[in-house]
Amino acid sequence: MEQLLAEVEEFVIHHLNENLDPKFVYHNIAHTQRVVEKTKELIEGAKIEGEDAENLVLAAWFHDTGYTMSMENHEDFGIRIAEDFFKSKKLSEERIAKISQLINATKMGEVPVTEVEKIIKDADCSHIGSKSFSEQTELLRKEWELTKDRVLTENEWLDENIGFLTNHHRFYSDFASKNWDKTKGKNLAQLLKQQKKLNQENVKLKQKKEELAFKKNKVELPERGIETMFRVALRNHITLSDIADTKANILLSVNAIIVSLALSNLLPKLDNPSNHYLVIPSLIFIAFTVASIVLSVLSTRPNVTQGKFTKEDVANKKVNLLFFGNFHQMKLPDFEWAMDEMMKDRDYLYGSLTKDLYFLGLVLNRKYKLLRITYTVFMIGIIVSVIAFGIAFRIQDVAANAV
Repeated sequence: MEQLLAEVEEFVIHHLNENLDPKFVYHNIAHTQRVVEKTKELIEGAKIEGEDAENLVLAAWFHDTGYTMSMENHEDFGIRIAEDFFKSKKLSEERIAKISQLINATKMGEVPVTEVEKIIKDADCSHIGSKSFSEQTELLRKEWELTKDRVLTENEWLDENIGFLTNHHRFYSDFASKNWDKTKGKNLAQLLKQQKKLNQENVKLKQKKEELAFKKNKVELPERGIETMFRVALRNHITLSDIADTKANILLSVNAIIVSLALSNLLPKLDNPSNHYLVIPSLIFIAFTVASIVLSVLSTRPNVTQGKFTKEDVANKKVNLLFFGNFHQMKLPDFEWAMDEMMKDRDYLYGSLTKDLYFLGLVLNRKYKLLRITYTVFMIGIIVSVIAFGIAFRIQDVAANAV
């Protein structure tokens, strides 16, 4: 019998070396040798002796030789190879049939009945209850990629292994169940732990992708340089507007004081016939002063707008939401909706800022034009009034001397 085992080992190793595709990185000589070793371990543990023990070892050697011919139903091809070999060695038909039945018991989904069938079935899946489970399954995964073109993601591979260990696999022999179930449980727990960790990572990755997609799809806010440009320009316009208002207030205050003094001190004296020569200069002076006051008021007087807009105005980008005069009559929900629509549209946002800057410029242009006219009127009024008073006094002196 030892001679037959040696011949079988030599034949199988040579057969696999010569005929097995290198793509079979799991179902190769190393796997066959491991199954033979585990079969012997189970034989010893179950105290199987005699011909049954020998048949188990012989079947273990031949159980995957069919991979040299086909992946599908490779056990049937392995049985054919084994039968041809054992017939050449003059083994009895009865014994060849027993060995063939043991090889057939290693089929996926085959439920073993006899003790020897349970042993070879457990030996073939012994890696499930071993510490090298992860390494062996990675080899099987690579083999699937190379031979079946079946590429699985990490999550799919974990699901495949967890499903197999929980729903489709069990150790049938008492010795395997007693000695390997504990390690199988640890391997399953490790798979579940990896699955949980991977799921958490996938959730984080999904959140990151969603965040990146959101950032990619959302409206780009103005770049820092453009923000700075608008901020500086708007601040300068507001500062210039404050200066214009200050100048107008100064002119308004000065002319108001002048009018008050004129009304309280100058006009009462005009009732005296002796002061009739001061009437025209006084009227000229008061007229220019009043004109300056009116122009000062016009330069600071705000325009009253409707303060309402429609959804069509927003859709057509006709309303500038950055100016209070366009929305002060609107309800808060409508204004919030309009602002949200504007912030989603980069062009609308830029356009509103540009329009705000432009219309501020128009307001400043109007203010400074009126201010220029006001200062001119005030200056001319002072000069003309002084000249008028000078002429009036001169005429009065000439008239007095003539008398």
